[in-house]
Amino acid sequence: MEIYRSFIFRLVRNYLVGSLGAVFVVGTVVMVSTLQIPNIEFLRLILVVFISLLFMLAAEGIALRIQLRPIRQFFAEEHHERAEFSRMYEVIHHFPVRTIYRIMGPHLLGFSLPAAGLTVWMLTVGWLDFPTNYVAVAAACAILIAIMHALIEYFLTVRAIRPLLMEARRRGKQQYGTEPSLGGRVLVSIQRKFQLSTALIGLFPLFLFFLATFIRLQYMDQEFAKEYILWGIIVVVLGAGFALVGSWLLIRDVRDPVAELTKEMNRIQEGDLGRRAPDLYADEFSALISGFNMMINRLEMRQERNRQLLQSYFSTLAAALDARDKYTAGHSMRVAEYSLMIGKLSGMSEEQADLLYKSALLHDIGKIGVPDEVLLKDGKLSEEEFAIIQTHPVLGESILLQIEPMDAMADFLPGVRSHHERYDGKGYPDGKAGLDIPLFGRIIAVADAFDAMTSDRPYRNGMSHEKALSILEEGKGTQWDPYFAGLFIEEWRRKEHLHGSSERGVS
Repeated sequence: MEIYRSFIFRLVRNYLVGSLGAVFVVGTVVMVSTLQIPNIEFLRLILVVFISLLFMLAAEGIALRIQLRPIRQFFAEEHHERAEFSRMYEVIHHFPVRTIYRIMGPHLLGFSLPAAGLTVWMLTVGWLDFPTNYVAVAAACAILIAIMHALIEYFLTVRAIRPLLMEARRRGKQQYGTEPSLGGRVLVSIQRKFQLSTALIGLFPLFLFFLATFIRLQYMDQEFAKEYILWGIIVVVLGAGFALVGSWLLIRDVRDPVAELTKEMNRIQEGDLGRRAPDLYADEFSALISGFNMMINRLEMRQERNRQLLQSYFSTLAAALDARDKYTAGHSMRVAEYSLMIGKLSGMSEEQADLLYKSALLHDIGKIGVPDEVLLKDGKLSEEEFAIIQTHPVLGESILLQIEPMDAMADFLPGVRSHHERYDGKGYPDGKAGLDIPLFGRIIAVADAFDAMTSDRPYRNGMSHEKALSILEEGKGTQWDPYFAGLFIEEWRRKEHLHGSSERGVS
């Protein structure tokens, strides 16, 4: 609650300083410099201001208490539901906007109405002696002062709520491990803030000068004062036009680079690091965009380094597996290359092709769990030994599921588990058929079979490429996916026809 009490202190201090400054300093200076009345009447006007100020403070206190109630209740309790943090985080962010309503209401209803009523009553009983239209002018001044006071309070409150937001984030992190956030939602547009504030800053002194001068001229020359009204309205209208145009130009100058940066951040969030934000500015935005582009460069470097480390990690795992058997050395790498070739021929995207390549590198990772006497046996395997070998796709999936975070290997699991499924449904471990077999499994099955047939084993020599291709062709639609097997066969023969190659083994 200490942070909440500190917030209340800052809030009350800002309000009292703003209210006293707006009502007494600005109001009294205008009143003293414009009205030419006896001292006793001046004191009576001061009394009117003081009484009206009490009404205003009472109304403000009631409104403030109502607006603070949910915030006070939140910080009075130690534990909250997860959803309560997000809701309160948004409530606190809305508080500066509610401050505007809280100030405008008491100023207009709690101050202006009592002040106007008391002044009219004193004019009626003869305690004051000046034209009644001055009351309307004073009411207009009060509205101007209220608007400027609300504007100043808004920006002061924006700063005052920051400790509350930090405390809400700290509690959310402490209790649930996550900090509440708006998630990028815009509650108050920067364009609206700039347009309103810059326009009001330009118009406030102009309107105040117009009203004060009109009252002053009443004492000097009433006829000229009437003529002044039309001239003054024209000047005010022109001034308002300049203020609005100036505020529009200013906000556009700020909005464009902000919009550009927002666009680039959304692009980066989607994973596109290929472009840089254009540096078209000569002010502080130039430094901001330069820093932003430097951040993208660092992200791109880190992403490339992570990609290389991940690629090295997969290659190392595959090499460690192949190192168990000198006859299968390089098998995983070759299967990965063949699979990548098939994937590209099928029109696969770069991202999908990369996932396919890594899946193929890991396709036999489950053989780590197969005993040496089975995996390295010279000669034909018995039925029991072959059954043990057949467990390696499931073992591989289980191994990858142990890697944290849990979703890190999710894209590789289907290819590892299903690369020994057959297109006719007679494969293992699940007996899936046709298009029910995962995409990566169907592709890796072709690449794995071709490399197995063309590689030397202790009990046989690797067959020729052409014979292996013939076996693949015969098995299209039964053992292997006809489309992917066909792509591989056609591409391999095309390359051999163009470049020629010395075949391994004997057909």
